[in-house]
Amino acid sequence: MKMDKVLDKLGIKKVNEGAATGTKWLKAGGEKIDSYSPVDGKKIASVTTVTRKSYDKVIDQAQTAFAEWRMWPAPKRGEVVRQIGDNLRKYKEPLGRLVSYEMGKSLQEGYGEVQEMIDICDLAVGMSRQLYGLTMHSERPKHRMYEQWHPLGVVGIISAFNFPVAVWSWNSMIAFICGNTCVWKPSEKTPLSAVACQNIIAEVFKANNVPEGVCGLVVGARDCGEWMSNDSRVPLVSATGSTRMGKAVGAAVAARLGRSLLELGGNNAIIISEYADLNIALRAAIFGAVGTAGQRCTTTRRLIIHEKVYDAFKKKLVAAYKQLAIGDPLDERSHVGPLIDKDAVTHYLHAIKEVKKAGGKEIIAGGVLSGKGYESGCYVKPCIFEAQNDWPIVQHETFAPILYLMKYKTLGDAVTMQNGVLQGLSSSIMTLNMREAEQYLSHAGSDCGIANVNIGTSGAEIGGAFGGEKETGGGRESGSDSWKAYMRRQTNTINWSDQLPLAQGIKFSV
Repeated sequence: MKMDKVLDKLGIKKVNEGAATGTKWLKAGGEKIDSYSPVDGKKIASVTTVTRKSYDKVIDQAQTAFAEWRMWPAPKRGEVVRQIGDNLRKYKEPLGRLVSYEMGKSLQEGYGEVQEMIDICDLAVGMSRQLYGLTMHSERPKHRMYEQWHPLGVVGIISAFNFPVAVWSWNSMIAFICGNTCVWKPSEKTPLSAVACQNIIAEVFKANNVPEGVCGLVVGARDCGEWMSNDSRVPLVSATGSTRMGKAVGAAVAARLGRSLLELGGNNAIIISEYADLNIALRAAIFGAVGTAGQRCTTTRRLIIHEKVYDAFKKKLVAAYKQLAIGDPLDERSHVGPLIDKDAVTHYLHAIKEVKKAGGKEIIAGGVLSGKGYESGCYVKPCIFEAQNDWPIVQHETFAPILYLMKYKTLGDAVTMQNGVLQGLSSSIMTLNMREAEQYLSHAGSDCGIANVNIGTSGAEIGGAFGGEKETGGGRESGSDSWKAYMRRQTNTINWSDQLPLAQGIKFSV
């Protein structure tokens, strides 16, 4: 399918408004953002950003809609989400292509991102019938105690460019079944994917007479995110992005005693044991390191390899890297696509310079590709360095396909190295030794929110709660009981006796 047909099928006009309340597009009133593809450097389309006035209209409409939407039975809200999943199935081909073209990830990853949206819809439908609360025994006679969960109100969602649509769906679909309304501020680097999602969801909302305002969209730059973070009408802000951005959002939301759900940076490592299946470890390491051109928060950035298998594994790794195909991500033969833009290329080159300055040994050389097929200037070579874990550049997350190798002697040393960074998102060990695996998952093991055995750091399933510790932010999205993040807990006690006994045996009479 050609890109013109993709844009037409998804309702992308030449100049889109960047403000919507659900089925209605508003006059955004701000400046234009031109979306350029890192694949070929061509302009795709433009979006008009919101002003404070149009932003306020979207938030106000979301507040108004909340009063009605929260009263819909949760299974009925789940039925709307089920239909959203069906509509995403209908648009999987064009939306996946747009995600791939606008962001630069491989076509298979673009399709995979839309599939992730479909999967979270399926999961949320089941959750809509399981928003459970506990019943507790009261110490007072003829009293009943229980807890229940209520929706919060307007949920603000700030998403990053590397997953232009999936992370929004993780938050919004669960927020919807909980009875919340949502307002989405997508990355200004990938606004068209967000506009397409708004069009897709609007079809379902219109068919089900969903209150206008349940799903809002505000396209804008940093100031739009600041408005949302400081907005007392938005009780929860879910933000995905860099640690620097997350600290600013968290501080602003905390200052007004709101809630924040933060999914921030990762500096993920795979420990490769002397007992590892090296072929499985190789596949996990390569996809983890070069998938999405290293632009995932779960990207593998460090390989901590046992000294007994270090040389053998390095040899396998070098041979595999030499076979990587770098090129147009819409060509399914390509393994690695472009970085998002030239700023990302600058950060990549800076990191290479810094690791060399620190004394890193170059195993696979990096560099920017030029010539036919690389006209955008955003294609770079995945590279490998031998490095030390405590070097500042290794401690820093670089959103690019740069992989650091280091040796270890004991599992305790390896875990210390893995945990010895400020981030704590995803982690993995490759071992066939049961004792090692269990030690790694024990209290003395990985300190990350995700810890895997014999799979890589990248590619989490939606059934498990996703998120990390330390400077990764501590938030949890997607599966398990993550729905609780979008609700407020309330404890209820009912006295059905003809007396008024007090707790703790307190006596009070008048």
